[in-house]
Amino acid sequence: MRGPLGAVIGRHPSSDGSAQVGGIIRHNRKCRDVAFLVLFIAFWVAMIVNSSFGFNRGNPLRLTYGLDYKGNVCGDRHAHPGLRQLELQYWLNPNQVYLSGLKDSQFQLSNARSICLLDCPIPSEDALNWVCDYPEGDIRLSMDDWIDRNYDYFEFLTPEMRNTSLQLQGPCYPVILPTVNVYWRCQFIARASNISLRHWQQMGGVNINDDMVIDKSIHRSINARSSVIKRYMADIGKSWPVLIVCGGLLPLFLSVIWLLLIRHFVAAMPWITVTLFNMLIVSVTMFCYLKAGWIGNDAISPIIGAHDPYYHVSGREINHLRGVAVLMTFIMVVAVLTSIAIVRRILMATSVLKASIGSKLVAAKVIGEVQALIIFPIVPYAMLGIFYMFWISAALHLFSSGEIVQNNCNSSCCAYDLMAKRVNCDRCCGYSIHYTPHLAVAIFFHLFGCYWATQFFIACSSTVIAGSVATYYWARGETSPEIPFLPVFSSMKRLMRYSLGSVALGSLIVSFVESIRFILESIRRKLKVASTTPDSWIGKAVYHTSRFCLRCTEWTIKSVNRNAYIMIAITGKSFCRASAIATELIINNILRIGRVNVIGDVILFLGKLCVSLSSAVFAFLMLDTHKYRNAHNKISSPLFPVLVCWALGYVVATLFFAVVEMSIDTIILSFCQDSEEHQGTAQYAPPLLIETLGDQNDMQRLTQ
Repeated sequence: MRGPLGAVIGRHPSSDGSAQVGGIIRHNRKCRDVAFLVLFIAFWVAMIVNSSFGFNRGNPLRLTYGLDYKGNVCGDRHAHPGLRQLELQYWLNPNQVYLSGLKDSQFQLSNARSICLLDCPIPSEDALNWVCDYPEGDIRLSMDDWIDRNYDYFEFLTPEMRNTSLQLQGPCYPVILPTVNVYWRCQFIARASNISLRHWQQMGGVNINDDMVIDKSIHRSINARSSVIKRYMADIGKSWPVLIVCGGLLPLFLSVIWLLLIRHFVAAMPWITVTLFNMLIVSVTMFCYLKAGWIGNDAISPIIGAHDPYYHVSGREINHLRGVAVLMTFIMVVAVLTSIAIVRRILMATSVLKASIGSKLVAAKVIGEVQALIIFPIVPYAMLGIFYMFWISAALHLFSSGEIVQNNCNSSCCAYDLMAKRVNCDRCCGYSIHYTPHLAVAIFFHLFGCYWATQFFIACSSTVIAGSVATYYWARGETSPEIPFLPVFSSMKRLMRYSLGSVALGSLIVSFVESIRFILESIRRKLKVASTTPDSWIGKAVYHTSRFCLRCTEWTIKSVNRNAYIMIAITGKSFCRASAIATELIINNILRIGRVNVIGDVILFLGKLCVSLSSAVFAFLMLDTHKYRNAHNKISSPLFPVLVCWALGYVVATLFFAVVEMSIDTIILSFCQDSEEHQGTAQYAPPLLIETLGDQNDMQRLTQ
């Protein structure tokens, strides 16, 4: 049992007999956990170095668009020749595409000759269309003229060039098979145009394969897991206005409105929150059904085109949307049933509701007296906004920071070289993006840095709020000289001077444990499949062990909570010592604290979900506009931008709702500490708090 903190709480004498006005809020502090602050600074230096590597090596265009036969990224205006607005990858030789789709063939699709176009070619209804290589050498055409001519300059070719073109060696290639835009790739449809094929045969062209293998080869490449991940990351870059509005500004506005509602309509907030939460989660579920194509058209049709024959072939994106729709249906049912239970709990537990509302009223009074608390979350909000803009930009460059190198192929891929004026079979292999092994480590390091930085900013905000509220409490809730003129700035000063190391340690522990939990969960899911084997007793043992470790990590996360930051703000102790003090206070007053928090924490958590779900709903609406369904900014799927907006909305809501959460918890823990310091009778608590948390004897003594 720890000793009393009379030397540092309130206006009690210290161990040397001297009085300390303001107690622990102003005195008896020193820098704590400095080593972890140094570690956090070093980590930030490493993050900057890691991000610099991505900015130097990466190109976000690689996440969306393909490569031409020269190694240029489609759509890159700095390429040679300039490919501005030429974003679609088109394979010139259909026989090479067919060859890459054969099971026993060593020829890869990346070695097939491809160029970048503005739109996907289709066969002519009365003639034979051609798609020619980029104009070079003796072909005196600009890129704009080449585009205006629909990429066709066959009439300018010499007899030698025409002969090589009939052999499918360029520089011009016939358009026999129709193509459609599928995720910025011109997908072949294995249905040759009879008129174009007849013209081709009459000119003496070689045989062209039009088997189903030709479209399956491209489709397999488009739906590779790595390609889908790249498209999801590219969607984040294209939808950055949605992230700013729905992930930043909208949660800011809704959170401020929520704080004002909590301040003025405390008793009605449980009913408002539960009702709004159910409406929003039903809305998000319906949007998922709409985008998955179960209600109306799906969100992938603008990328492929509902009028195209290839439309019925589904990709990974549509399957992911349908999976999320099923998951949201389950969550919606559970949420509605839980809401009914919460409503019944509110109706039955009137005393609990009274205690919860009483503590909120005290918190509302604190916010009213210390009005800077409402404005303060804008500071960490702005810092997090700047950090996220830097982080997302660096992430896009890191994910695209592979090296473009020419393949080492031994297949025949001869093509006419306009500059050399001959058929060239040397160095005709295609290009691919190669990723080094350390890139995965760099990406994981970048993700961990985002989570640690987020937890650090939230912890700093919580500690400042707790310090401000503790100042108010230990001055008996009155505006007096004992309260600093600006308690929020005084609390910020104490944090910056003494407790940044403790906050860095606490946020590191939470981030590390969450990372371990994520890794164990991934291992557990894989072992769950292995444990279905009847004789796999080793797999079962490891599976159950991983589940036990997972529960231990979850328990650790729950133990390292915001109460530690409250005690850091009150006592100035290190993180571990503050955690021990907070845990002891909670254990000694578990019934009193539990009686208050049973409803309040649930309502505040539902409030955060309401803000984040509102962000998701508005993100769906913004992504459904013409800007993101057509032209340059069209996205492959709304799923990932919506999830990011939801996460950002939850983080912003956490920052602002911390004003109420930390105010309530700080008042409660201060009350418990006050009671322990004064033989069970709180001396500094306001009357409403004693009426809420204390007993009738406490109230009578206060009145006397």
